[in-house]
Amino acid sequence: MFSFKKSLTIAAGVAGAFAFGASNASADTTSAQNTPTDYVVKSGDTLNKISKEFNLSVDTIATNNNINNVDLIVVGQHLSFVEKTTAAAASQQATAPVQQAVADAPAVQAQPAAPAAQPAATPAAPQVSSSAALDALISRESSGNVNATNGQYYGIGQLSAQARAVYGGNSTDYNDQLNAMKSYISARYGSAENAWAHSQATGWY
Repeated sequence: MFSFKKSLTIAAGVAGAFAFGASNASADTTSAQNTPTDYVVKSGDTLNKISKEFNLSVDTIATNNNINNVDLIVVGQHLSFVEKTTAAAASQQATAPVQQAVADAPAVQAQPAAPAAQPAATPAAPQVSSSAALDALISRESSGNVNATNGQYYGIGQLSAQARAVYGGNSTDYNDQLNAMKSYISARYGSAENAWAHSQATGWY
């Protein structure tokens, strides 16, 4: 005979089995997804707690959900993590080519500094030949006049009486006076150039 009580027991068992299966299915679905697409804030939740639970930064959660105050969320508030995954992937895709381009770029060698400009060399004073220096002295002293006198000084080189006594040049012969002048210059100055330089500096030689 069919028992009504037994029928109820069987029905309850079937319903429990369905409920257990549904509960397991829900648990499997949650575990399969490391990060839910939608999360409902529960009592006691904070963004810091949620970020640790789902391995997301507080700033990421706040940015994806337009939260201005990270210390203020309310029970029942829905938080979406979809944008985080998309934004992170896009960021990684955009960053990778740049990083690779930087890695592949050839190293830039430092260019040596250009040498400092050297100051222009001061032009050397024009050199005066012995002949030119001798001619300049004769021109200054006597203008080439073998009879030129100035006190005791006589001839083209205007040698003093003491100098003529040593080197000659007492005659009116040009070459005699010239040789006496050369001997005097050689003994006292070493060269006509030196004698001329002294004459320019002092007015006499």
